[in-house]
Amino acid sequence: MVGVRSMNPAPVRAQSSLATRRSLLSRLKESNAQESWRQFFDTYWRLIYTTALNAGLSDWEAQEVVQETVLTVVRKIRSFHYEPAVGSFKGWLLTIVRWRITDQFRKRQQQIQPLGARRGTETQGTATIERVPDQGAINLDAVWEEEWQRTMFAAALAHVKRQVNARHYQMFDLHAVKQWPVQKVAQTLGVTGGQVRLAKHRITVLMRREVARLEEEEEKRWGLAKAMAH
Repeated sequence: MVGVRSMNPAPVRAQSSLATRRSLLSRLKESNAQESWRQFFDTYWRLIYTTALNAGLSDWEAQEVVQETVLTVVRKIRSFHYEPAVGSFKGWLLTIVRWRITDQFRKRQQQIQPLGARRGTETQGTATIERVPDQGAINLDAVWEEEWQRTMFAAALAHVKRQVNARHYQMFDLHAVKQWPVQKVAQTLGVTGGQVRLAKHRITVLMRREVARLEEEEEKRWGLAKAMAH
């Protein structure tokens, strides 16, 4: 697990997520498992969106990547087979995100090409989901791993927050997450430095356990997603 100090949730554009969510759900309204896909979106949109931004896409293009990624998962989940020796759901999802990011760069290029050159490109056909883009063109592995860990951290934090004493969580949040010095936290909350350190230690232990549990569940998530496709 990545250390708590390095896992502060990255800021994202809330309005973008809400607009994308409404648009995506309207496109999934024919699905028999719309609520399940709503949960799927709420879990993964931030991961996909931030990865797309880090790849160099604009806000609008990143929103398109989120929508097209989820729609692709809906279409392709039946064909996904969990084989740990071959790859994980996490890696499979990254492959789809990489394709969708490449699609956006291709669209951008086509928009700036002269009309004649664009027509020449269009006659050659466009890449489909079955064609994997050049893996060296967009190296997203490190970005994806960091954002995946942030996603796990945020989910674990929300779960642990509901389990622990509110006062203890406040000490942990100010010191470990917001990185306030121990003495500043102690003075602000009227507690001792020892209490702050103890709260951080206990909740950090819970966080590590929760992240490990979530990571195990994510490797099994393909089964839930596959069930949602039926």
